[in-house]
Amino acid sequence: MATFTVWKFDDPAAADQAATVLRRAASDGLVTVVDHAVVSWPVGQATPTTHHGHDDKKRGSGWGAFWGLLLGVLFFMPVLGAAAGAAIGAIAKSTQAVGIGRTQLETIREQVTTGTSALFAVTEDGDVDAVGQRFHGRHATLIATNLTDAERATLLETFGS
Repeated sequence: MATFTVWKFDDPAAADQAATVLRRAASDGLVTVVDHAVVSWPVGQATPTTHHGHDDKKRGSGWGAFWGLLLGVLFFMPVLGAAAGAAIGAIAKSTQAVGIGRTQLETIREQVTTGTSALFAVTEDGDVDAVGQRFHGRHATLIATNLTDAERATLLETFGS
């Protein structure tokens, strides 16, 4: 089963380090990384920086569109007001079918703030608890949504992969 996870860290550099931990967990057979993105938000910076891992070479453009839309709405739309709510509502309609709801999107937006970072990952055949143990001591918070095979297929179709 595919899993969409967001690991939030209390340090702007920690998500990059966590991405390395995730790749090592994959090489150790604990998880298959379908794709991932990292958000880093240093103190004093108006907006975070993001980068997409390009793990899935076959469907890279589809994942790029997904990460661009998701991260754009969460972090680069107006922070307050009706525009932010409308943007999250719009993307929630697209992602609800694949198990990523409005409440989860709002929680991610509220928790990933200046001075933090986040690792967004879509994985398969993984033991989230075992991977989480690899992050021990990194002050990580996990928000997870399990995606069924049908939901994952919908996600890939929705974003043109």
